[in-house]
Amino acid sequence: MDDITEDAVLDGRVRLRQPARGYRAGADAALLAAACDAADGQRVIEAGCGAGGALLAAAARRPGARFTGIERDPKAAALARENATLNGLEARVEVVEGDVVHRFSGLGLEHFDAALANPPFFDDPASLRGPAAERRDAWLADDGLAAWTGFLTKAVREGGSITLIHRADRLGDLLSLLGDKAGSFQVRPVHPFADEPAKRVLVRAIKTGKAPLQLLPALVLHDRDGGKHTAEAEAILRGQAELGWT
Repeated sequence: MDDITEDAVLDGRVRLRQPARGYRAGADAALLAAACDAADGQRVIEAGCGAGGALLAAAARRPGARFTGIERDPKAAALARENATLNGLEARVEVVEGDVVHRFSGLGLEHFDAALANPPFFDDPASLRGPAAERRDAWLADDGLAAWTGFLTKAVREGGSITLIHRADRLGDLLSLLGDKAGSFQVRPVHPFADEPAKRVLVRAIKTGKAPLQLLPALVLHDRDGGKHTAEAEAILRGQAELGWT
């Protein structure tokens, strides 16, 4: 990959080398990492890890857990491995080349305790103008959201958790697609401002879970007083607070 930048994330706890052009890890990756609640000794898989923005931040937040990233782009996978080494996390973080459109069993991996994903936001290329070629894989799911939810439910053991961040207007699709194999849904809306509709949702499900759906308090990212983030969002993005599920 040409034109690589090195950025400090999680208040400097993680150094992330990523393409200067194309998809770059941002708030969605940070929130996904903050939503990871893996316990010590558990194994976590992230589908579509890219250069490792969410994967490495989650690993830094959860030092007792082990992480595996799945990435179909060989260059991005190589960069994620470099980033794991750069941050001294190579003993707990591995990156495997693979595609969610293929069977999980084909990867030769044991089932995981938890799965994370920030799936591409669009299924239909006609639904948006662009994106630039270098961002296409991050924005467009070639086989649709169903391929991602199907992979994630296969990747975790019974009782394992699946955590995703996605567009708020796809919440119904997420619940429907996951509902055949998972339950005990928890949904946390993410609002750009307190007086605007949610643009993102964080969704957590348990494979074979039976508990009623919970709609949790919303996270508001920005205020109208000139600050970049609300105090709550700033603490979460810096790694000073968790984005819990209770």
